[in-house]
Amino acid sequence: MGKVLIIGAGGVGTVVANKVAQNSDLFTGIMLASRTKSKCDTIAEDVKRRTGVTIETARVDADNVPELVSLMNGFKPELVINVALPYQDLTIMDACLEAGVHYLDTANYEPKDEAKFEYKWQWAYREKFEKAGLTAILGCGFDPGVTSIFTAYAAKHHFDEIHYLDIVDCNAGDHGKAFATNFNPEINIREVTQKGKYWENGEWVETEPHEIHQPLTYPEIGPKESYVIFHEELESLVKNYPTLKRARFWMTFGQEYLTHLRVIQNIGMARIDEVEYNGQKIVPIQFLKAVLPDPGELGENYTGQTSIGCRIKGIKDGKERTYYIYNNCSHEAAYKETGAQGVSYTTGVPATIGGMMFMKGLWKKPGVYNVEEFDPDPFMDQLNKQGLPWHELFNVDLEV
Repeated sequence: MGKVLIIGAGGVGTVVANKVAQNSDLFTGIMLASRTKSKCDTIAEDVKRRTGVTIETARVDADNVPELVSLMNGFKPELVINVALPYQDLTIMDACLEAGVHYLDTANYEPKDEAKFEYKWQWAYREKFEKAGLTAILGCGFDPGVTSIFTAYAAKHHFDEIHYLDIVDCNAGDHGKAFATNFNPEINIREVTQKGKYWENGEWVETEPHEIHQPLTYPEIGPKESYVIFHEELESLVKNYPTLKRARFWMTFGQEYLTHLRVIQNIGMARIDEVEYNGQKIVPIQFLKAVLPDPGELGENYTGQTSIGCRIKGIKDGKERTYYIYNNCSHEAAYKETGAQGVSYTTGVPATIGGMMFMKGLWKKPGVYNVEEFDPDPFMDQLNKQGLPWHELFNVDLEV
């Protein structure tokens, strides 16, 4: 039991603030901080109205280590839940080391000037966190996060060896906008426009963006065209489950979304380098972010649901087995509970549960860890209690 500092006041921060307040028996003090304090204040007022719990707020520049350290030294949290931008992971980790605070995030670090995300930068902190006696929990959203925990749960209970893993992510929701991203546009567009990559026979196979695709059938939704892209949890899963012969990540995109994306790329608006405009330098993708709908404000009119899970094939007791574990999340239900849409909800709830695992001492050991390295069972139990119930199917046609 202890205080928690949440950094980031977007859609995911909104959900984390609400869910942490709902579990205030574990989180004995809550602070929400971001670059724009007024956003934090608005969220805190809404959380107070929904839960009766008071949340402190503060302004902090997550790129500024001394500012972060000063805030941590003043508030004295036991844990930081980082739901700021992936560019800021390392500065927040540095501040945690200096202030003696444990750390949890939902997405791995990527440099601001290169659209490339991988765990090497954060894994390099392992020895520092061990020496400091601090825990760092990486990738505790849904994907990465719950999908990795689903894999760990399957390995613990249903397989002797996992051979094939397909993580499948479908958003069948409709927000009524011509084009909008479900989380930070800058991060989202960088993620889905880079080359695809999957693991097969001990090596990474690179593909052109959206080169591999096929319709996959999602529970309660039906068939949706799904595309192989690279996603960060594959990197840690193939390391922690060396019996994997192939591991892929699939995500659904509508044709209209892909058409907009192609136009954005073709006209240079997806560029992440600076250009000169009217005597000042701007980054096109950051300007685009400013004119696109705010993902945190999509929830009110969002209908439909997400469906995210793991399709696994492997061996149990010498026999081949197939297994599909998934969660479906309603955008309307997420908005009703927290004021945020389902994509934010499916990231913010697992981050909160990861914080609960830490506060209970279940996921607490010095070093830097991906979530599948911890016991999945208590986390899986809380998913059912905190709004993301999961379902299992055995010996089914996995389609892929």
